[in-house]
Amino acid sequence: MSAPPPYPGNEKGMPPPNPAYPQQAPGPAQYSQPAQYGQQATTVVVAQPAYTVVQHFRESPVRIKCQFCQADIVTSTYYETGTLTWVACFVIAIVGCWIGCCLIPFCMDACKDVVHQCPNCNQQVGRYNRM
Repeated sequence: MSAPPPYPGNEKGMPPPNPAYPQQAPGPAQYSQPAQYGQQATTVVVAQPAYTVVQHFRESPVRIKCQFCQADIVTSTYYETGTLTWVACFVIAIVGCWIGCCLIPFCMDACKDVVHQCPNCNQQVGRYNRM
């Protein structure tokens, strides 16, 4: 087999250059040049976007940075009567256990909301609502 015939005006057998593209790729010297005498060097500062960590509070204590005292802490937890406690009480009363059984949800931590607070400044930092 023989080599293909050369393109017109090109003896090496390469296709002609595309006029839409530059003939030579720009080198690093074209992008940044050192500052000459009497010129100011330009500094470009690129700020990274800030990200927020969303903390999900559940039944157990969590390690966080307190937004009030800025201390790195493990939260202390306690239970408060919440919506689920009252709904369970009314459901039990409607079923027919109104003599005293409807008060059982007020004695169970599994029916109550969990409040997280900072042990340093005693501020409420989070809450887990069961309903």
